[in-house]
Amino acid sequence: MTGGNGACPSCGAPVRAGDSFCESCGTELAPPMVSSAPPGYVAECPVCSVDPEAPPGVITAEGYCGSCGRKVPSGRDHSALDLGLLAGMTDRGVRHTRNEDAMALATADAPGGPVAIAVVCDGVSTSPQPDDASLAAAQASVRALLTSARRGDDPAEASLAAVHAAHQALAGMGTPGGAPSATYISAVIGSDAVTVCWLGDSRAYWLSAGSGAMRLTTDDSLAEELVARGVMSESEALASPQAHVITRWLGADLSEPGPHVARFEPPGPGVVLVCSDGLWNYRPDAAGLAELALPAALTDPLGAAAELVKFALEAGGIDNITVVLAPFPLAPFPEEPPHPKTVPVRRVAPLPRRTPP
Repeated sequence: MTGGNGACPSCGAPVRAGDSFCESCGTELAPPMVSSAPPGYVAECPVCSVDPEAPPGVITAEGYCGSCGRKVPSGRDHSALDLGLLAGMTDRGVRHTRNEDAMALATADAPGGPVAIAVVCDGVSTSPQPDDASLAAAQASVRALLTSARRGDDPAEASLAAVHAAHQALAGMGTPGGAPSATYISAVIGSDAVTVCWLGDSRAYWLSAGSGAMRLTTDDSLAEELVARGVMSESEALASPQAHVITRWLGADLSEPGPHVARFEPPGPGVVLVCSDGLWNYRPDAAGLAELALPAALTDPLGAAAELVKFALEAGGIDNITVVLAPFPLAPFPEEPPHPKTVPVRRVAPLPRRTPP
């Protein structure tokens, strides 16, 4: 624990910078943040709601206006999360009618120093409720990872346990007629290493100046297998019909997930990028992503994430886009806990201008 004092946002009792909960009322002082719809959000048709005398149109479970049939904007279409140590942005893109990506972020003042946690899940569009699946998996995983970080657990073991928590969340959503599914990736960034865990084709990268940028994950996809066997080049595989046919995922139809876990020790300053394929579709190489993100991401991860999302939208935006950036090494928590650490900032930004395909 560090020595600076602050106040609990719920009861006003004194709290220390490293406290996870208020000892007086039990309020969680640094809860995880998830790209769900903002509290109190009520979906409404942007056309039918113009007439103040008209009764509100019923919004169907699929997100369409019952009166005019138009697709209604969702509270998850575009959102940004900023926790100081890391930040992220997600957007539904140009062609999709809903955002089936989900991200979850958390920070902890762990026994070994600050820890930043990122989880990105991309719902499998061919499965039922892909948007609900990605959100449920991200929520379950980030909670498990944050609890483990606060205890000082081994990040690799914690990452495996978090995958199983996400798997259980999706297993509970399954029905005889369908199995909600999602890709999965998590990153636990500590004082000396980054631990990544994944299934599917969402990716983690290490971004640094010079020639040190690299991809930290390998895709679970037919395209990756074709490249590994020498059948196609990477560019040929990404242009093929097999480009995004995944071979591993989280889903209610699986008895046990088979995740990968890897540990990376950064050689110096840089940025950890965690993203869905909505970004890397347009710039798959690590050096190219580093060129886009640096040096801004080292000091302004949210601003840099916004620029990467903008880049993907302007390149076509054919898929949902999620970008999380965490500068390394992590900055220490301040002695006096600032407002964003006690109550993390969640911004729901206006949708950028979209050009029809």
